[in-house]
Amino acid sequence: MSNPSVDDALTPYDAVLLLSFGGPEAPEEVVPFLRRVTAGRDVPEERLEEVAKHYHHFGGRSPINDQNRELLAAIEAELARRDESRPVLWGNRNSDPFLTDTLRAARAEGHLRICVVVTSAYSSYSGCRQYREDLAAATDELGLAAVDLQLDKIRPYALHPGFVAANLERLVEAVGTVDPKRATTTRLLFVTHSVPDAMDDTSGPGDGDGNLYIEQHLRAGHLIAQGLAERTGTTLEHELVFCSRSGSPRTPWLEPDINDRLAELAAGGVTDVVVAPIGFVSDHMEVVNDLDREARESAERLGLGFVRVPTAGTHPLFVEALVDLVEERAAEARDEVVVPAQADSGDVRPSICDSGCCPNLREARPALCGRD
Repeated sequence: MSNPSVDDALTPYDAVLLLSFGGPEAPEEVVPFLRRVTAGRDVPEERLEEVAKHYHHFGGRSPINDQNRELLAAIEAELARRDESRPVLWGNRNSDPFLTDTLRAARAEGHLRICVVVTSAYSSYSGCRQYREDLAAATDELGLAAVDLQLDKIRPYALHPGFVAANLERLVEAVGTVDPKRATTTRLLFVTHSVPDAMDDTSGPGDGDGNLYIEQHLRAGHLIAQGLAERTGTTLEHELVFCSRSGSPRTPWLEPDINDRLAELAAGGVTDVVVAPIGFVSDHMEVVNDLDREARESAERLGLGFVRVPTAGTHPLFVEALVDLVEERAAEARDEVVVPAQADSGDVRPSICDSGCCPNLREARPALCGRD
């Protein structure tokens, strides 16, 4: 993406912002964090206390912030390797460092044109538009202090070759640990965060058919399973399952839940499962609690062998992909012709979201980095 007329491939950006969900880092932060996460959803206090037990099981500290610190350092190192050094800022939706504070400090330091990298790869309300709403809310809160800030988000990257390749590398290594003496029938389970059916039905462009959230996972899983067969000669029957369901039991959410599916597979003669959480970019609470603890306990109770594949995390291929995406967004900002990298022939989602894409079904809220 080099262009002799610009300083480097990140021009015109002054900084890169890593925008994430956030998490508590001490026991006393857990319930306030959960209140922020569920604000406006009428979640009973007793339900928050129940979810809080997941965090207290791990000492009241979510792993997500430490993982973001590692990812931030890895992005900085990759930028430096490319001679494209920029400050890499960090802001969270639900915990310190809060996005508004990060943007206020950025402006004070003279960082006015910022490329935003979100720690969510897939298209959906919670995975894309809600972050765009966060950006709009933060600039609104800053008022005149944000009048000269310009924030450009990278596109959804579930099918970027680097993200797919990083997940494939993790899977190849994990499959190599399956005990061939006991594993007579192994099933590969790709896992993601469940969302309400209605959120999946409306994921994607407003004039489309929806269900882009599921579609992207199925396409990514197919590519990764295909890559496993090509690399190792191991062909595993695979499927998509879900974890971390929450909300009212009267609201339909995507199924099957991984624990329910484990019981069905064990009853059907499967001896081992390889669990690949491709819906997550790092091993945060939904992974270490819902998979490493709860799903693993289910597998042990059912007599299933259980191997959990690490997430992309700070795999070099994933870090390189994120920087590639920032460079791609910078080229767009310079009005250059860009051919986005894609791991298959499906549609590439744009960095500027279409009108009505992945709408907020609860309330109308402004969102940046889109046409609405």
